[in-house]
Amino acid sequence: MNATRNFRRPRVLIVGCGDVGMRCVPLLRPRAHVFALTSHAVRCAELRAAGVTPLVGDLDVRRSLKRLARLAPTVLHLAPPQKSGDDDRRTRALLATLGAAGRGSASAARSPVAPIARLRRARASGMDAETPGIVPDGVRRTARSRAPVRIVYASTTGVYGDCGGAWIDETRALRPANARAKRRVSAERQLRAATARGSVAASIARIPGIYARSRLPLARLEKGTPALVEADDVYTNHIHADDLAAILVRLATHGRPARALHASDDSSLKMGDYFDAVADAFGLARAPRITRAQAEQQIDPMLLSFMRESRRLVNRRLKEELRVRLRYPSVDDFLRAAAGKGA
Repeated sequence: MNATRNFRRPRVLIVGCGDVGMRCVPLLRPRAHVFALTSHAVRCAELRAAGVTPLVGDLDVRRSLKRLARLAPTVLHLAPPQKSGDDDRRTRALLATLGAAGRGSASAARSPVAPIARLRRARASGMDAETPGIVPDGVRRTARSRAPVRIVYASTTGVYGDCGGAWIDETRALRPANARAKRRVSAERQLRAATARGSVAASIARIPGIYARSRLPLARLEKGTPALVEADDVYTNHIHADDLAAILVRLATHGRPARALHASDDSSLKMGDYFDAVADAFGLARAPRITRAQAEQQIDPMLLSFMRESRRLVNRRLKEELRVRLRYPSVDDFLRAAAGKGA
C-alpha cells in the first residue's frame, strides 16, 4: 500500500541533503516522495529514518549519477561546488545527468524560451495560484516528455563581492571576489543557460549567513576570537535555517524560471553587533574588537575573507513574489525566542 502511494506521489530529489536539506524533508513529505543523493553510504539509515529514499552517488563521479536521470521532476540542488577552480563542475555533472546539457523537447529546440513562456502563461491564468503540490501546475499539465525539470538552486550572496555596505537588490552586478563565489556564479550561469534552452526551469536562491540553535558562533565566542572595531566592521546578512528550508520548498512551486531571489531576513547588522547579540543572549563574554590591520595579522584567512565584504540585502522579491512570511524576521526575534525557552 505504501509502495503504491509513493509511486503515485510527485517525486522530489534533494542533492546535497545536509542540515538545510533535512529541514526541507518534513515540509515535502506530506505531498511528495522524497529522494536524496548522498556520497556517504553511512547516511542511508539516517535518511530512511526521516522518510527519505537514499541514493548513493557522488557529483564528482559522473557515472555514479545515472539513477538520477528522469527520476524526479523537481530537484533541490543544495550541494556546494567542488573546492577548486572557477567552474562549478558538480552543477555541470548534475545538469548533464538530468539531460539538461543540450536535450529538450522538439518545441524547446525550436524556441529556447518556450518552456519559460509556458510556465508564465500558466501563472497568468491562475493555474498554479495557491495550489498545493510540489510540481508547478504549469509543468504538471504539460506532457511528461516536454516538461522541463524544475530546479531550485542554493547559491550565495557572495556572488556580489564587496558592496561597501550598500543596500542591494538582485539586479546588482555580480563581482565575485574569491574562488568560492566564482564557482557559484558559474553554477548560476549554467542553470540560466539550461533554462534558456528549455531543458530545466531553474530558480536561484542567493543565501547569506545561515544560523540556527546549532549554527551559532558560540565556539568562536568561547574561544575569544576577535571582531572588527565599529569603524572597520562590515554589514552581514542572515537567515534562520528553518526559514531557509521553507523558502526553498516554496521556490519549488512558485519560483520564476531563471530568476534570482534573496533568501534573507530583515536584519541590518554589522558582524560585531551580531556576535555581541549572540553573546548577550547566551551569557558569554563579548568578542574583543581589533582594527582591520590587526585582523590581517591575527585572524585565519578563511574567516578574514568574510570580513572583507559588506552589503545589506533588499528582500522585496521574497515578500512580494514568493509571499513568504518569515518565522524569524530578524536575528533578535530568534534570540528572544531562544532565551524564552531557556536555550
